[in-house]
Amino acid sequence: MTRVVFMGTPQFAVPSLEALARGGYDIVGVFTQPDRPAGRGKKLTACPVKEKALALGLPVFQFEKIRRPEGVAQLRALAPDVAVTAAFGQILTQELLDIPVHGVVNVHASLLPGYRGPAPINWALVNGETEAGVTIMRTDAGIDTGDILRARSTPVGALETAGELTERLSALGAALLAETLPDYLAGRIVPVKQDPDRASYQPMLDKTMGEIDWTLSAREIANRVRGLNPWPCAYTDMPEGRLKLYLAKAVDGAGQPGAVLASGPKEGLVVACGEGALEILELQAPGGKRMAARAYLMGRKIEKGTRLGRNTDEQ
Repeated sequence: MTRVVFMGTPQFAVPSLEALARGGYDIVGVFTQPDRPAGRGKKLTACPVKEKALALGLPVFQFEKIRRPEGVAQLRALAPDVAVTAAFGQILTQELLDIPVHGVVNVHASLLPGYRGPAPINWALVNGETEAGVTIMRTDAGIDTGDILRARSTPVGALETAGELTERLSALGAALLAETLPDYLAGRIVPVKQDPDRASYQPMLDKTMGEIDWTLSAREIANRVRGLNPWPCAYTDMPEGRLKLYLAKAVDGAGQPGAVLASGPKEGLVVACGEGALEILELQAPGGKRMAARAYLMGRKIEKGTRLGRNTDEQ
């Protein structure tokens, strides 16, 4: 029976771990990130992969940096035939890559060589891509630069958020992994080198990306809103405080960027942009709950002409 080590951390990786368990592999160890403080109480919390691994009765190993001697020694002691990674969150050194007999296979949430890096799904939506996908690749010492084993694409919905697309791609990646791994181990796949001329790398997300620049086009802002949902979440300032935006769409309209053009339960909440206008579909007002914008406007009022954005209290 093939000895497999799995490495992953967030919910995206869970279906791939489940696929390996269903595939009858001998999963000799699951490596994941250490427990992190979460919630208001900052209580140490296990990541989704650890929870699933424990539920499956699998041994779990947590190293702050697996590339340190103790991590390398643990992987070597497990003597894996192959390692599978999915959103692990740590870079593997050549020393680690050389330990599994058949190397390391990674499930990456983009159509490589495009969108290398830690947040491919978010950036694909921010950039307005209409197609996304997953790639099963053989990991090398670079960042998502290894040879491609198989890839599969899927159309992106016009209002699909990063959270929704992540869920779909996690299932797609798990299915493709289950289909690909047996053929790879049997030598039935000829790996394909990535074309460096088509490669792109996108950086990690941070909270500052969420601030809306109303001088951008409505389409650009709408894509940023859905690409940053659920984290770090798009936002703008209003006189009462910070307004979070979870979903929006480009519509016709014109005015001073950031000015509210329409506001009501029937007409919705429409804001002028550098080009066109944005209808905010889902929001969270200061001190409120996340809800549909039209429902919010049934009980609250945002005056037409209100300016959203920085220094709103001075307008």
